[in-house]
Amino acid sequence: MTIRVKFTLWYAGVLLTALLLSAVLLYQEWVIEPTQKHGAEAHSMEAIVDSLQDAVCATIPAAIVGLAGGWWLMRKTLTPITLLTRAGEQIEENNLKVRLPRSGNGDELDRLTGVFNSMTARLDDSFNRIREFTLRASHELKTPLTIIRGELETALAEEDMTEPQRNRLLDELDEIDRLTKIVDGLTTLTKADAGLIQLQREPVQLDELVRDTYADGLVLARPYKVEVTLESCEMVTVSGDNYRLRQVLLNLMDNAVKYNQEDGSVTLALRVQGDFAELTIRNTGPSIAPEQASQLFDPFFRGDAAHNRSVDGCGLGLSIVRWIVTAHGGTLAISSQPGEITAAALRLPTIPTNRGTAS
Repeated sequence: MTIRVKFTLWYAGVLLTALLLSAVLLYQEWVIEPTQKHGAEAHSMEAIVDSLQDAVCATIPAAIVGLAGGWWLMRKTLTPITLLTRAGEQIEENNLKVRLPRSGNGDELDRLTGVFNSMTARLDDSFNRIREFTLRASHELKTPLTIIRGELETALAEEDMTEPQRNRLLDELDEIDRLTKIVDGLTTLTKADAGLIQLQREPVQLDELVRDTYADGLVLARPYKVEVTLESCEMVTVSGDNYRLRQVLLNLMDNAVKYNQEDGSVTLALRVQGDFAELTIRNTGPSIAPEQASQLFDPFFRGDAAHNRSVDGCGLGLSIVRWIVTAHGGTLAISSQPGEITAAALRLPTIPTNRGTAS
């Protein structure tokens, strides 16, 4: 039975009930009660007034029944659509295998649910094909890149090579390194999307990682003449993968140094806020345009600062960082004030430990 037919039958039933109730009340007032008044003659005007009053008294209950029935009808009609909408909102690219529940009664809504499930199944198949292609392509590219790198390193070892030739080979070697980073990044992201990477779950002293990142930042900042400062570093323990979390911190520090200005500064601050560890990395680099803020974590997106300067990078670092942070149950936000400070705010859930403050 279709929704149209159901709707028509339900509403017809509601209206019929309201009409029957009105008829019963009017019959009671206009037929039964007058016959019980023996010898009572009513003035014509009084009869009209009484009739109007009776009609109003009969209409009010009928209207109440009609409104209540209409509300019930709308609720019964829209509830399956509301449930379907809520279920559909939960579907994302990483859970396309989830199927929406079908009523099985064959109406339009049931058929629409079936069409939606078929669509998500096709999308899931397409995503799987893309992941498989990317993984295979990345694997196939690694071998020739390794061979080319080996040949370039062998050529650089020759003693009779001129300085211009050596510089040209070094430039080519840099490009090979960049291609290798792109291939490795694509492999990591594709495996992450497919759920093929298992993160370690162990207690990690985040404050120790921050101190190590601070030391690395001092080395990274030296060629750029950027000052790196550790403002605060509270002792805190999180649960996660030590290697991946270090990768996150190093990537954020590297970006803060590279996308900075000469004689600029980078400031780190690790604090404990409730059940979360909050790490803020601020730098004095070029501001990020508001329209680009939402694209920072997209693969291969590089802002104006990356294109206007000779900055090494492949545009996959922040995408990998976002995946790692999300997998750890944390959040990462990057904000920028025009002409002032750009800040990366990382929040990770903590685990109980004895906390203190180290300077």
